[in-house]
Amino acid sequence: MDFSYALTPFLTWLVAGVLKFLVNSLRAGQLAFGLIGYGGLPSNHSAIVSSTAALIAFKEGLAHPAFGVAVTLAFIVMLDASSLRRQVGKHAQAINALVASSPERAPLRERMGHTRLEIAAGIAVGIAVAAAVHGYVRLG
Repeated sequence: MDFSYALTPFLTWLVAGVLKFLVNSLRAGQLAFGLIGYGGLPSNHSAIVSSTAALIAFKEGLAHPAFGVAVTLAFIVMLDASSLRRQVGKHAQAINALVASSPERAPLRERMGHTRLEIAAGIAVGIAVAAAVHGYVRLG
């Protein structure tokens, strides 16, 4: 039985998360447990949807209808990651500035969206993991 369609997104999430933790730790000069979450390089969301689309392309071909659906889903997720979530982060900044003098209110997380580079890195991670899984499944 071929579990690669379930395994690939999970492995991609794991690889992208570890890479993001390492990048954030290097930038911060210490273990960056506090920076785990939305935003950062690579984009987990972009990596996951790209891995699914890439695996479909590797296994079924670019002309398969499922590939078209996967690319459409990936496009929507990446647009959301780059625009909508970045706007949410700007709103959080404004709200934090308004309530900065209120000691009983914890600040909202401001880093939410992704840059184009972070999304491109996510796409690269997704394709690489899908290629690795596809290669391993074909050998096994």
